[in-house]
Formats: sequence, C-alpha cells, structure tokens
Amino acid sequence: MASIKNLKKDINYTLGDIIEECYVAEMLNPKNDSKKTEAIIDEAIEVFDVLIEKIHAKNVENKKAHYKAISAELEAKATGLVKKINKL
Repeated sequence: MASIKNLKKDINYTLGDIIEECYVAEMLNPKNDSKKTEAIIDEAIEVFDVLIEKIHAKNVENKKAHYKAISAELEAKATGLVKKINKL
C-alpha cells in the first residue's frame, strides 16, 4: 500500500460507486421496492464509518499489517454489497 491517503481514497471511491450503483438500480427498476436499496446504501455508509474509524486508530502496534487488514476488509465488504445489489 502506498499511503494512508490512497487507502482513504479507495474506501471513498469504492463505497461511493456502490451507492451510485444502488441509485442506478432504482432508476432502472422503478417498480422494485426502494427500501432494499436504501438498506444497502445505509450499510455502505456504516462500512465507510467503521473503516475510517479503524484508519484513525492510534493504538496500533504493527501499522502495515493493520492497514492491510483494513484493505482486505474493504474488499470483502464491497464484494458482499455488490452481491446484494446484483440480487435486486
């Protein structure tokens, strides 16, 4: 990983794209229940808050491993959210 700044950008862009995809799904399928997409958006925002909070944690012994774990968690959570969007 190059820097913390890039990790923050990755989190922001990835989760922002997921939220945008929820809005696209709503526009393409106006008859579907919008509560499902709203729940996915809320979950994406919650994931964003949790990951940013983990980045700002001060009591970390091995920073490199900590940030790699955050990056892996981002990938796992984003994959799960995309699967939920695809089920809509």
